[in-house]
Amino acid sequence: MDTPTPSPQPAASVALSEDAVREALKQVVDPELFVNIIDLGLVYNVDIEAPDADGKSLVKIDMTMTSPACPAGPQLIANSKQAVGRMEGVRDVEVKLVMVPPWTPDRMTEEARDQLGIF
Repeated sequence: MDTPTPSPQPAASVALSEDAVREALKQVVDPELFVNIIDLGLVYNVDIEAPDADGKSLVKIDMTMTSPACPAGPQLIANSKQAVGRMEGVRDVEVKLVMVPPWTPDRMTEEARDQLGIF
């Protein structure tokens, strides 16, 4: 007797939160270091405004680069907007590039340090 194959369930909707935005930003990888921008410590702040009448919110992100002259900066900003903009409940994404405080390797997660061989 064959067991019926369960039909696929729709993906659970993830509530729009700072944690969910940070998780989406893990898809954005620095093209020079091959580590995501969250584990690199490039994202300083995520602010989600109250939803509008359509239930969608503006997401504001403050992020930095590993150096002021980072050639990947425009790509990282564009990829961040795309990753968060695809999330359910997002109306628009604003990414503000900040240089204060300056980024240092101390902001990286242990996983990023291990991946880059920094001890």
